[in-house]
Amino acid sequence: MRRARPVAPGTTADTAAMIRVDHAGEYGAVRIYAGQMAVFGTRNSRGADAIRHMAKQEDEHLARFNTLITERGVRPTVLQPLWQVAGFALGAATALMGEHTAMACTEAVEEVIDDHYAAQVTALGDRDPDLKATIEKFRADEIVHRDTAIAHGSEKALGHTLLTAVIKKGCKLAIALSTKV
Repeated sequence: MRRARPVAPGTTADTAAMIRVDHAGEYGAVRIYAGQMAVFGTRNSRGADAIRHMAKQEDEHLARFNTLITERGVRPTVLQPLWQVAGFALGAATALMGEHTAMACTEAVEEVIDDHYAAQVTALGDRDPDLKATIEKFRADEIVHRDTAIAHGSEKALGHTLLTAVIKKGCKLAIALSTKV
């Protein structure tokens, strides 16, 4: 029988789940941007430059959650290999459809993450102020990413409404799965 890793004192089952799912989400975001940048390469455009900037911030978010996973003894999601492939594929596919579609992907993902992080902040209340501050800071970054995507024409993507609805549903499913698995 496999033993669970000890969770750091002060880390409850619900905060461990938050760290696990947020780590998975930031990992997925890094992979989405990696897929988009693989398609855009060194393209010099406002959209590609914005994607590179947002990707850098997502790298910073993932680094922080990598640290939290280790410090708090939280088990990462076993679905990480799936998110590696799915995230890259989503990023590359939307980029192949053009910068507006890549931005629509960002808009959809970040809208779900904004709601997700807001719910976590509420759930934390006055508990775990360090985790809460991290989530609040990253939520602010994600809101800027969503707004950046809209400013770069995400709504001009072909099939914007359907595309963003599908991506949002996929994100919500990934959140539900990564919280537990």
